[in-house]
Amino acid sequence: MAKAKCVLAYSGGLDTSVAIQWIRDNYDMDVVALAIDVGQERQDLETVRLKALDIGAVESVVKDVREEYVGEFLSKALKANALYENKYPLLSAMSRPIIVKHLVEEAHRVGATCIAHGCTGKGNDQVRFEVGIAALDPDLTVLAPVREWDLHTREQEMEYAAAHGIPVPTTKDNPYSIDDNLWGRAIECGVLEDPWIEPPADIYTMTNDARAEACDTPEYVEISFDQGLPIALNGTVTSFHDIIVTMNDVAGKHGFGRIDMIENRLVGLKSREVYEVPGALTLIQAHKALEDLCLERDLLHYKLGIEQKWAELVYNGMWYSPLKEALDGFVETTQKLVTGDVRLRFFKGSCVVVGRRSPYSLYDFDLATYDATDTFDHKAAKGFIDLWGLPTKVWARQRRKVGKEGEV
Repeated sequence: MAKAKCVLAYSGGLDTSVAIQWIRDNYDMDVVALAIDVGQERQDLETVRLKALDIGAVESVVKDVREEYVGEFLSKALKANALYENKYPLLSAMSRPIIVKHLVEEAHRVGATCIAHGCTGKGNDQVRFEVGIAALDPDLTVLAPVREWDLHTREQEMEYAAAHGIPVPTTKDNPYSIDDNLWGRAIECGVLEDPWIEPPADIYTMTNDARAEACDTPEYVEISFDQGLPIALNGTVTSFHDIIVTMNDVAGKHGFGRIDMIENRLVGLKSREVYEVPGALTLIQAHKALEDLCLERDLLHYKLGIEQKWAELVYNGMWYSPLKEALDGFVETTQKLVTGDVRLRFFKGSCVVVGRRSPYSLYDFDLATYDATDTFDHKAAKGFIDLWGLPTKVWARQRRKVGKEGEV
């Protein structure tokens, strides 16, 4: 009788490599390893695929989903100006839904009864994986080996690996935990767990030190948008994917895109997180500048609240939720006229918007100017102020009558 199958989200690292053998030992299941390419900097994924087979996976699959990631996931994030706690561009949270999607598809393809991931019990990713899987197929079982096994330290994991012939690094491990994809790079653990300590220079790979390594000459870049998405750089039409890659390089060269923050995790604890997100921050900043020009005031202000809620939902693992889907619809309607060009200046760790233009611009020079062409009716302002402040005036008079003048 054939064994039941489990599809494992496989990275090639120690945790998920040990998990292949651990699932076989503890659940007597065949393991299908699935590695997803979302643009991460890591060892060759063909090497990762073969490593899983060597360890004992009955099948090992690598999927390149970069174009899908950009077209169906990052495009929504950019249109929503997604920044969790108004700082973090959701690089890890954005990759999890597409990984989940392909894990479920692979489970269906091979007839697997469960899916496994390598997340710990104190992070956000366990929620993102398990809630996402439940949303796409509530009948699949989820295994979380790292959360369940008795291998409490990395040394114990390495001993287990050695005992089972699982290849592990022979040199001292890098103390940092790294997660990266096209949208940026996340670094945690090691000395970074002390929020008072300045991040060491060696943790950064995407961005130069703005003080010591960045260029001494400013660089200008023009990004063109069509309905909320970038379509050209400096007048040359190119794909959104290639624009992200280029802006990671350009912004990173000038030392722009580092974030050092205390982040509130969904599971209830605060965590010190360091991010390199040069391309993501650049594109969000440019997109916001164009929206400032093209969106009507009330719509722009209301969208700010929607953006925060959108980011919270995605951060909290609710990509496949009815509310997030509904908010996608709202955001999409706001982007119909977000078309035009934004000019940016990069210099010594900064990215500054220095120009914006659009055929749908709501900026009226004759209304905004103070020179002779001014068409704004200054006299109308008095009546406007009287009516706008009327409720406050009525309230103040009533407070005076009851002896509460000047009190709220």
